[in-house]
Amino acid sequence: MSDPLPLSGVRVFELGSNLSGPYGTWILAALGADVVKVERPGGGDDARNWGPPFWNGAATVFHTTNRDKSSITVDLKDAEALAALRRRILDEADVVLQNFRPGVAEKLGLGSTQMCAEKPALIYCNLSAFGAKGPLSERPGFDALMQAFGGIMSVTGEDGQAPVRAGVSVVDMGTGMWCAIGILAALNRRRDTGRGGVVDTSLYETALGWSTYYTADVQVTGVAPKRHGSGVRGIAPYQAYECADGYLVVAASNDRLFAGLARELEHGEWLDDPRFADNPSRSNNREALNAMLMPIFKAEPRSHWQERLDAVGVPNAPIQHAGEVIEHPQTQALGIMQDTGQGMALTGLPISFDGERPPLRNIAPDLKE
Repeated sequence: MSDPLPLSGVRVFELGSNLSGPYGTWILAALGADVVKVERPGGGDDARNWGPPFWNGAATVFHTTNRDKSSITVDLKDAEALAALRRRILDEADVVLQNFRPGVAEKLGLGSTQMCAEKPALIYCNLSAFGAKGPLSERPGFDALMQAFGGIMSVTGEDGQAPVRAGVSVVDMGTGMWCAIGILAALNRRRDTGRGGVVDTSLYETALGWSTYYTADVQVTGVAPKRHGSGVRGIAPYQAYECADGYLVVAASNDRLFAGLARELEHGEWLDDPRFADNPSRSNNREALNAMLMPIFKAEPRSHWQERLDAVGVPNAPIQHAGEVIEHPQTQALGIMQDTGQGMALTGLPISFDGERPPLRNIAPDLKE
């Protein structure tokens, strides 16, 4: 970028591992912050070994969330090394993000209350499993546990089948985003007041945030939400339909779009059927509607239906695997896949400033780099 990155000059210390905390600090690093990743000697961040696949000596997942950072190793059981780290944070840090197990930072003398008392301008972000207070606040947790406990798995997958975890770590990465948002807000406040402060977020709170309309639904209906596979509650037709050569998601999410779909499929009589008169009716009768739609879509390949639905303005998209996504002209046009120069591209920050995306500056560091 021609101008300095938005967080240039901000120094962040990352105390933690795995995915959620490192994803949050990667966002800050991509925005220009100087992120110092503190790892334990020997193995470092557990995510370095979360493979196969591996690339450049570490699991690919590690590379995705730790680029644009530097790494130091500190034996936190060594009193002298711990004291040196503490001093360095107090001398240099604008921001600390930690996702140790509950209570560990405090026992090490690196807790938010302790550090902010000595450096009032410090912004300190605590990332925990269940939150800063409550009966479960001391428990550890991981993404899959929170997808289960927070209700996400109860609405993911096909009705009547075993629960399914979302295929990406939506809770971990979502919590990292909340960390970054909270830190950015605190930096903005500090600019005006000179005062830092403590940001708290957790995996469980993120899961609750993603489940917001289901927690609203159950209070109104008194009924546990159902799973709708590739579809969604409250809208129909809005799901994947099998075609002759794969699946196509069709999103006729209002009456106008449904009318266009019905007419293009040569079933204008559906518009006079009281079961399909409006979206609430279609949602309540989705099984009957899908029973009519499925054999129609199955008879032709996806490209056939894409062309026809595009012509009448009905939103649709084929289900693509990651390789197809990378090669698609839209992905290429956005320039979001950033070449490392070493045989792999990494997905960049999904934000641009004045038409320019923050560049990839460095791949993830070797341990103690």
